[in-house]
Order: sequence, then C-alpha cells, then structure tokens
Amino acid sequence: MGIEIREVVTSRELKEFIRFPFQLYQDHPCWVPGLEFDEMNTLKRDKNPAFEYCDAKYWMAFRDDRPVGRIAGIINRRYIEKWKNRYARFGWIDFVDDENVCRALVETVENWARQNGLTAVHGPLGFTDLDREGMLVEGFQELGTLATIYNHSYYPKHLEACGYRKDTDWVEFKMNTPLAVPEKVRRVAEIACKRNKLRVLEIKKSKDILKYGKGVFDVLDAAFAGLYGVVPLTDRQVESYIKQYFGFVNPEYVKIVLDNQDRVAGFLIALPSLSRALQKSGGRLLPFGFVHLYRAIKRNQTLDLYLAAVRPDLQGKGVNAIFVNEITKTAIKNGITTTESNPELETNLKVQSHWDYFEGRQHKRRRCYLKAL
Repeated sequence: MGIEIREVVTSRELKEFIRFPFQLYQDHPCWVPGLEFDEMNTLKRDKNPAFEYCDAKYWMAFRDDRPVGRIAGIINRRYIEKWKNRYARFGWIDFVDDENVCRALVETVENWARQNGLTAVHGPLGFTDLDREGMLVEGFQELGTLATIYNHSYYPKHLEACGYRKDTDWVEFKMNTPLAVPEKVRRVAEIACKRNKLRVLEIKKSKDILKYGKGVFDVLDAAFAGLYGVVPLTDRQVESYIKQYFGFVNPEYVKIVLDNQDRVAGFLIALPSLSRALQKSGGRLLPFGFVHLYRAIKRNQTLDLYLAAVRPDLQGKGVNAIFVNEITKTAIKNGITTTESNPELETNLKVQSHWDYFEGRQHKRRRCYLKAL
C-alpha cells in the first residue's frame, strides 16, 4: 500500500501524534522525550496563547494503517508582519527512514501554505522561539536535552532531497567545570557591577523570582528582537510561561542582575540536566516520573543552560561575565562537572566567546531549512 496522510483532529489522534516518536526512538540512547503534558499544552488551541496569532494543523503519515511519520504546519502572523516574509513553518517532524514518507509530509505542509497564499516553508520551528527548533545535522552520538530536538541522521538527507536548503544554523557547546572561576571572568564581572551600578539578586526560593518575572521577559523580548524568526511575546504568553515554568526551576541556577532602580538588567536560567530522568520517565510525571525528575534537579553532575539575555542598553558592558562568574561558582559548589550551552546562532560570536575561558568543544549543530514555493 501507499502512504496515507491523515489530519489530526481529535484529542485521541493528538495523543497518538505526540507519542509517535516513542515508537521511532524506542530504547535509543541519545533521544530525550519532552514532557507529555507540556507537549499537549503547546499543541492544543485552548491551552497555548500563541494561537491568538498563529494557525496550525497537524498530520500523520500511515502505511498499512501503521504510523510512519508526523508533521505540524504553523502560520505565525506576527512573524509575517514583523519580518515581511510570507512563510509557513513546519515543526514536530518525525519519520521512518524513507524519503517518500518525508516527501509526503512536507508536501502536505507546502500545499497548505500555498492555499494560504504563502511563498515559502521553513523549519523545524515552533510557535515561538521558546519552542524546540532546528534539525540536528551534527552530533547524532551526543545525548539530547529537554530544550532541543533530537533526530536520526537520515532526516537531513531526506529533507534536502525534497528541495530544502540551509537558512540558518545553531551551534552547541559542552564545557568542563574548572576548579575555580577564571581570573579574567571574575575581574570583568566585578568591574561591570561597579561601573554600571548592578547587583546580583539573592534568590532563596522560587517565589523570589516571581516579582521579576515580567521584567525577565521584557529583557528577553528586547534582547532577542533581531534574532532569527523571533517575534515579541504577548502578555498572555508571558503569564503562561511564568505560571508553567518559574515554579519548576531550581533557584540556585537562576541568576538575575538588577540595576540601581531594581529593574532587570539581565538574567540567566539554567537547570540540572533532566535528560536521563526524562528517558527513565518516558516523558510522563505519573506514576513515578516526578521522582526521577526531582532527583535529577537535586543531584546532578551536568548543567543545561536554557536562556540568557542582557538589556540592550547594557550589552557589551561586561554583564555576561557576571552570569558566567555566578553560574560557575554555583557549578563548582554543587559538583557540576559539565555544562551544555544549548543552541546559539552560529553568528552569535559574542556569546560563544565566553566559552573560550573553559575547556570544551562544539559538539552539536542544528539547522533551520527553507524551501521557496
């Protein structure tokens, strides 16, 4: 039989869409599942505030009535308005090792994009820049993270055979924790604090962060405004992210820098790696998944960096060194031996220059593809 594409409509079909990668990557040592409830909240129209300005459809591919692939199509109207590109996005793409399945999936999104008067398709991307994005093209032997997509090495080959070409790349680094904070980092951090009248917020509990939640996202929007595909978040999205994630973080690994008017000057959010815990839990909190996650948060030797941003008026003034200084001190204290940077645009040389002070390597690369219609 041939390949049949079916649109995902019901809640039961959406659950099958979310669970498909568990079949494809069963027992794979490097694949890390997302949290199932988080995936559901992202993909459901009544849960995700991004649907205020996004349209989306999901499809699955079947052969002999067995699932062999999935894909999401997204039209982000804020992106089109800001960047003046009439592009659709594809995301949540997974498929068996068969070019024909890949082709059937992406052509479904392409046809949908044409029907909506769009001129190109790019991805993998999510609804916002805070969703997982970028297809892995280097580092298939490396363990994935909660914040990133893992995919088989045949994905890029099949996608390129369907006419997709590189639009931008993100790179990732893995660093070893030093015995002490590098002297130059410590010195630059001290000078930056004094010269710009900055201080590091003392955070003891998760609720200490909540007061500054809106300020954190204001800085994020301003700092990320010019990065690939980024659009500003709505107030509802900010409220949703604060509610969903701020109570989940380990306060020790959140660093917020304030100016002399108690405004957020910049922030860094990291978390002990949840990769192995998510593999053990199968992406579910119940019945015992939360136990694995709790243990990972409390006791771990690997740290994942998730988000960092500096207010535009303070960029280039040493604020990043404050973050590096603070997170390195915490890592040393807590026995962290390695840190994952997670994705950074390959052109973001300022951020990458911070890793020059540490022993490490670039170990992954991921790509956003583009195809004109």
